[in-house]
Amino acid sequence: MPRIMVVEDERDIQDIVAYNLQQAGYEVVLASRGDDAVRIAKQQKPDLVLLDLMLPGLSGKEVCQAIRRDPSTANTPVIMLTAKGEEVDRVVGLEVGADDYVTKPFSMRELMLRVQTILRRAGGKPTTSGEANIEFGCLRVDVAAHRAWVEGREVELTALEFKLLVTLHERKNRVQRRETLLNDVWGISADVTTRTVDTHVKRLREKLGAAGTFVETVRGVGYRFSETPSESSDL
Repeated sequence: MPRIMVVEDERDIQDIVAYNLQQAGYEVVLASRGDDAVRIAKQQKPDLVLLDLMLPGLSGKEVCQAIRRDPSTANTPVIMLTAKGEEVDRVVGLEVGADDYVTKPFSMRELMLRVQTILRRAGGKPTTSGEANIEFGCLRVDVAAHRAWVEGREVELTALEFKLLVTLHERKNRVQRRETLLNDVWGISADVTTRTVDTHVKRLREKLGAAGTFVETVRGVGYRFSETPSESSDL
């Protein structure tokens, strides 16, 4: 039974979200303050966090950053709950490591679908209809199992980082604009330049270590995955 932590200070929203999750068969852990959420996440190790952006104690942004910093929770999927129409809030949430976002007011059906999708990704289901395995220099990826290795050492990636890696590889040697990646990986159509993609690419490169050079920067345009391992470079 997946354990989901709901971090929300509005009692009515917290209650209805918790009720629907429990009815769907999930175990639910609650937190109303940001500082409590960080402590509970470390203790309870939830499989998914539903995180409001505006919280007492610590903001949702600070909670997400704390979850990502702690090795025991670093790969826990996070869905951010943001105010309707606040593009800047959604961007901020994704920049600090959230995997997805839902805008308020939201339908419970939409939220439950997002929860199911994120848990399916994190549980090792295929994230793409493309190839099932990737062998590229020192990088090896089992897409169906949702696992990646660099030089024989397994690399722990969040669901979003994994999707970003597989998407870039599927389109290797083709430049991907930031706007394209925002739409295809995050599901956002943004008319403004954001650092969301840059932040996640930087984090992905750091985790990939020696394989990080396969993700090339095309200055002023976006990113591409090198055509062959021997030709990787940072432009």
